[in-house]
Amino acid sequence: MTLERNLSIILKTKQEEFAIPDSVHLVPIDSDEKSLNDLVNGVLKESHADILKRKKFDFICLGELLRTSLDEHLKTKSITTEITLDIEYVLRTPAPAPEDTILHDDWVSGIHTCSDKWILTGCYDNTIKLWTSHGKAITSLKEHTNIVKEVKWISETDSHKGFVSVSHDLTGILWAWEDDTTTAKPFLTLKGHSRGIDCVGVSPNSERLATGGWDTTLKIWSACLEKDIGEPIAKKAKVNMDVRTPLHTLEGHKETISAVSWIDNHDIVTSSMDHTIKIWDAELNGIKNEIVGQKAFLSSSWSPLTKSLLATSADQYIRLYDPRSTEGLLCKTTFTSHTGWVSSVDWSPYSEYLFLSGGYDAKVKLWDTRSSKAPLYDMQGHDGQVLKVDWSNKKYLISGGADNRVHIFKNKDLL
Repeated sequence: MTLERNLSIILKTKQEEFAIPDSVHLVPIDSDEKSLNDLVNGVLKESHADILKRKKFDFICLGELLRTSLDEHLKTKSITTEITLDIEYVLRTPAPAPEDTILHDDWVSGIHTCSDKWILTGCYDNTIKLWTSHGKAITSLKEHTNIVKEVKWISETDSHKGFVSVSHDLTGILWAWEDDTTTAKPFLTLKGHSRGIDCVGVSPNSERLATGGWDTTLKIWSACLEKDIGEPIAKKAKVNMDVRTPLHTLEGHKETISAVSWIDNHDIVTSSMDHTIKIWDAELNGIKNEIVGQKAFLSSSWSPLTKSLLATSADQYIRLYDPRSTEGLLCKTTFTSHTGWVSSVDWSPYSEYLFLSGGYDAKVKLWDTRSSKAPLYDMQGHDGQVLKVDWSNKKYLISGGADNRVHIFKNKDLL
């Protein structure tokens, strides 16, 4: 007869409304998240008369979400079972809910959300499209003469908004839009790149832009939404657009710059097809730090909450980097689930743990950084390569791709 092996655990939570008495529980060593959920909900039923419905929790054990039995989890960490184990439980992130699907005429390569009302998309048919967050078309803009690779909102007021688009036609365009109109007006052309532009980033204070692309240079521009001092762009009536040249051109990459993000108002991070990620000082116009990978970097996303970077390469992995690390290995975690190249990644704007990814395997995945071998959810809908994911507004998780579709999912994790 085999004796049942048990483990002593203490269950804790930072979510005080779901806290249970702080005591030691003796549980079978093969307990998993389901049996731990039964335990917590059983205690809650006795101690919290106001909680009427069963709750679903995730369990954080030794810094990772529990996805196996406690025995298997401890073995992967080489931890003995002869201990009292602290386990934190948190309300499980709910599955995003499908909200809408927006059909386009060509591949969708750029997406960005303004507040929780407006969505910009950039397409391979050279157009920029403006939508409501519910998928209603507002306008289609065609000023570029080649693929629009990325679009970003710059600023917003109660009635006026500005955004930027970048294209393989070697230019960027600054646009003005008033909420009560059905069209946006181009008013400034950004000229300076000698080859196609792939990416653009807006500084947190909305005063500067950074662009990168096929000519391997990083260019910094004024994002000022006025042509002349004191006269807002919405008041302009000129037919011909003015030209704006870069404030600075920074050299250092040897291949295409695939993504650019502002760390703060002074520093910029870029990823490149030359297998490197570089951190730049936009005041001194030089390189501060460099991360060298094994393959071309396809996309990256900076988190101001964790001061860390997610990056994807010409493989099926997502890697988490901490540029501040002094331990030698800058890659802290590798996330595995996609079966093709991961083309786009974006941090949650409100959570230090959650992020979104999309890949050539037609999959969009919602991740928690504490679970590297399995995403929280696979979000279905695309039947072609996913080219862009966007989580710039906490309410909406959005993706676009080579099937000419944009899928909008509503975030239910808004506690």
